[in-house]
Amino acid sequence: MNKAFLEFEGKRLIDRTMLMFRAMFREVILVTNSPLDYLDQDCIIASDIFKNKGALGGIYTGLFYASYNHAFVSACDMPFLNRSFIEHMIEYADRYDIVVPETPDGLQPLHAIYSKRCLPPIKKLMDVDSLKITGFYRGLKTLTIEKKTIKSFDPEGKMFLNVNTRKDLERISSR
Repeated sequence: MNKAFLEFEGKRLIDRTMLMFRAMFREVILVTNSPLDYLDQDCIIASDIFKNKGALGGIYTGLFYASYNHAFVSACDMPFLNRSFIEHMIEYADRYDIVVPETPDGLQPLHAIYSKRCLPPIKKLMDVDSLKITGFYRGLKTLTIEKKTIKSFDPEGKMFLNVNTRKDLERISSR
């Protein structure tokens, strides 16, 4: 089961995400290891440059192919992405290598903005199979968006919820 194709409020998760991103960004890159599944999407489709490197490899691939110096990176399984919050993050991007929200659960690296300056440290980590996303943050100019700011955009605390199974989708739908 591909979680990107799960339906939430009558739309597939991938379609919800792509609709928002196409309205916000001049360039949308979808990184996947199954590109034929996404031929219906109006975006650039890229496969991981380095295979079997998980989400870190996906971030690397998206940044590598990005035409711009900064890219917003998100997983496709987050049904409550908040455009206003993403726009708030973008306001700071030019001054930082990384703009990342920090919740009580920790940093949210799959809802963050990365600059191309992140490529060499990501590559170093992948070369030694150290695939923790936040492992490359040290030494880069990073802005963490605090809980108080996040709460002002997302008082219900739903923005970073992700869907991995149909059961997760049912749980989120019943909230």
